[in-house]
Amino acid sequence: MSNDLKTRIGLLSAVILTGLVGVVNLFSAVTPNLHGRSHWLKQFLPFEITASGHIFAALTGFILLTLATNLLRRKRVAWLLTVGLLIISIFSHLLKGLDYEESLLSGVLLAQLLLMRHVFTARSDRPSIAQGVKVLISALLFTLAYGAVGFYLLDGKFSENFNWSDAIFQTLAMFFTADNAGLQPKTRFGEFFSNSIYVIAASTFTYALLMLLKPVFIRVPASGQEREKARKIVEQYGCSSLAAFTLLNDKSYFFSPSGHSVIAYVPKGRGAIALGDPIGPIEDRKEVIVSFQQFCQRNDWYPAFYQTLPDHLNLYQLLGFKVLKIGVEGIVDLHNFSLQGKQGKNLRTPLNRMTKMGYKVKFYQPPIADDLLRQLKPVSDEWLQMVQGSEKQFSLGWFDEAYLRECEIAVVQAPEGEIVAFTNLVPEYQLNEITNDLMRYRSNLENGMMDFLFISMFQHYKEKGYDTFNIGLSVLAGVGDTQESRRLEKVLGYLQEHLNRFYNFQGLYAYKDKFHPRWEARYLIYPSWTALPDVVVALIRADSGDRLLDYFRPGA
Repeated sequence: MSNDLKTRIGLLSAVILTGLVGVVNLFSAVTPNLHGRSHWLKQFLPFEITASGHIFAALTGFILLTLATNLLRRKRVAWLLTVGLLIISIFSHLLKGLDYEESLLSGVLLAQLLLMRHVFTARSDRPSIAQGVKVLISALLFTLAYGAVGFYLLDGKFSENFNWSDAIFQTLAMFFTADNAGLQPKTRFGEFFSNSIYVIAASTFTYALLMLLKPVFIRVPASGQEREKARKIVEQYGCSSLAAFTLLNDKSYFFSPSGHSVIAYVPKGRGAIALGDPIGPIEDRKEVIVSFQQFCQRNDWYPAFYQTLPDHLNLYQLLGFKVLKIGVEGIVDLHNFSLQGKQGKNLRTPLNRMTKMGYKVKFYQPPIADDLLRQLKPVSDEWLQMVQGSEKQFSLGWFDEAYLRECEIAVVQAPEGEIVAFTNLVPEYQLNEITNDLMRYRSNLENGMMDFLFISMFQHYKEKGYDTFNIGLSVLAGVGDTQESRRLEKVLGYLQEHLNRFYNFQGLYAYKDKFHPRWEARYLIYPSWTALPDVVVALIRADSGDRLLDYFRPGA
């Protein structure tokens, strides 16, 4: 039997045993102590102390159940918490009634986890609302189970005995009726148990609330030193439209063993999604990808690369990755861009029309003044409201004053001087190419306004000596439209056709195509078919900033 198989079997058995200990703790917490043992304990400990053992047994059972899946994913913090909780569990069972059987079960699991301590190397996932919601649901179900099991098992402790349906109803009545549905405890333990339901509910729901608020209060940004190191590498080796976005503050950084290359990534759930290809010297490419694979494996993440260039597809495939075409990026050759002749006729019309109406395009150099940023904010807010969406992240920038202040900004001014549209421009460092990011405009936009802005930018940057202008990715364009296209790409092409009435993929591609760009394929690199669903969810979460409903809203 291989070591890897032994590790998987050990992990699975530890997870099952953790769940079993959690369930045993629940049942043990709601049952009174054996008479002989409790009588002996009464000589040394008051009832309040032994009763607290029941509470601790229940709470450790709840948290152990929530930690079980994280143990399966080899999370180090989950291992540490489980070890600590098992120690508490052992003492809780002994304290509440000398229940050495339950303590022995916890002890067996504790010994197994200590022997397997080298297996638990994965870092914790970043806090998320989804994690908090799961714990909240778990708290609700655990409290309901605690009350129902207790009322069902504790015959003779109340004025009536409960069947399962009555036990569930009575548990709910503890929270939704003023008189607890007439509940009358007959013994001291019965009174303790009925009161303990509120303690369990308060404790588990407080824990769930902390998990919900955790992503709000706890951020795990890259350190200032890491950001500065990444910036230097990107400025020296960046050569794509995504290079500037790798420096935005939603990214974490993985550096190659040599320290010469960087991968900018966002960890979400099971996926660690890198933006574009690794940035650094070509001779370092294989080493940094392999190291990133190993880093993700240690943290139980699936590594993936989003919007990669076609240049290194063979290397990714050689290293075991799958390749999926996700769209094409449009690149306008500014040397050949012209408004003359038949080809430029359709572009001259909006330019001449908007100019005659008194509209102007102005370019502002960084650092951008606060006064200009204040004028841009209402335009951005109106655009977001118009498309019924929220700011995207990851492969795009967002309206952040610190970010925009360092960008060149092009604005469209109405005849009366009001700004009606704007975009910010970002460099591509080692390429003599420029690209735009945010594209925001007023809802009452004149027909041809965006053509006017793009054509003005092409002319402006052609005069400044740039070779090309990158007009961005057209998602799903050119996917699945050739005989050589793989089956999954053909499925995406089919989806493009049928989702186009909601998201207008084809319309966006057609709009950009009027500028006669050179289209270059872009790819999603992922580890396996089984990992693809987790990778896609992680990508959506990274792109939407975990606002999943906004992401799927048409027009967002």
